[in-house]
Amino acid sequence: MSIPSRNELIPPGSWLGMLGGGQLGRMFCHAAQQLGFKVAVLDPASSSPAGAVADLHIRGAYDDRDALDHLASLCRSITTEFENVPAASLAQLASRCRVSPAAHAVDTAQDRIKEKAFLASTGVAVAPHAVIRSADDIPLASDGLFPGILKAARLGYDGKGQVRVATREEALAAFRSLGEVDCVLEAMLPLDHEISVVVARGFDGESVVYPPAVNEHRNGILAVSTVARETISGSGHAVEALEAARSIAEALDYCGVLCVEFFVLTDGSLVANEMAPRPHNSGHYTQNASVTSQFEQQARVMAGLPLGDTSSLCAVVMLNLLGDVWFDSEGRERAPDWTTVLQVPGAKLHLYGKEEARPGRKMGHVNCLGDDLNQARQNAARVAQALGIAFEAS
Repeated sequence: MSIPSRNELIPPGSWLGMLGGGQLGRMFCHAAQQLGFKVAVLDPASSSPAGAVADLHIRGAYDDRDALDHLASLCRSITTEFENVPAASLAQLASRCRVSPAAHAVDTAQDRIKEKAFLASTGVAVAPHAVIRSADDIPLASDGLFPGILKAARLGYDGKGQVRVATREEALAAFRSLGEVDCVLEAMLPLDHEISVVVARGFDGESVVYPPAVNEHRNGILAVSTVARETISGSGHAVEALEAARSIAEALDYCGVLCVEFFVLTDGSLVANEMAPRPHNSGHYTQNASVTSQFEQQARVMAGLPLGDTSSLCAVVMLNLLGDVWFDSEGRERAPDWTTVLQVPGAKLHLYGKEEARPGRKMGHVNCLGDDLNQARQNAARVAQALGIAFEAS
């Protein structure tokens, strides 16, 4: 089976491959199957959200050469659902099939040091920072980086691998607590809010962007994403973010779905925070509030199909559902009140099929739709109340 050229169409009925068995892979499977594709998932777990709905689950480690060969023998195009897939595995697969995203793009996003350097090279503003590879680098850091956040260069997500530090002494203690791995010390900026932009770019170089989502985090985990249909063209920083996301994807020669997170500072300026080489939690709103979801877009890119329309159909508030929803205030397990949730007009429930609910574990999300942002927020407030989630409608 030959490697498809960059512009070659892979028709429905063909096999597409997925590295990773999590919820993003599950939602990709649904979208790809709706387009008529069969999906093979490679994941080491005996059961997984994506493996449960895929047409084939290949059980193996992400660096298992035999498992990778099996996947490549079946699929003409392969993608990922999380950024910590070994870049070497993607390079191995690329010798036999189309891979999206490419190994070099994933390798850049996996390492905050490389990521910061790349983002800065595109001309997009990034937070002032210093590379910390040893304890000796901390005394050399600029005074302007304090207070700051010390972030492990690799394997950090959802607030993990990050420590707030006010002084050099705290930075040294944090560096030791992180195992003295390579880190980035980043200045804390006067943040007004965070936005994220999902961009899809095909192998032909064409790209599309979705309206920015305004994000709210709790304990380092995304809790709420909001998109107002009437602000698609957006304010100055929204337009700037859309253009920056496109330029970042082009500079990286990225093919697939990419999310870029930005800080909007109190003075209205925009700073790129990080990028995720995959569909993103903040893009889940596209499943119900956009003409084409981010997951369908991922399948379109892999198959060489035309990119879909990213127009918004309505305003939306996405509520992330963590395992905490399955427990009451005293820690006793309970069944969430799905009946009340689904009585709310515009409430679209997405559960990930995970067998065990645990506090802090992503279990699902609810997209709360409305004709305008006020209605979407009111619907989200009703859903949040039914599930015991903190949410301010105003």
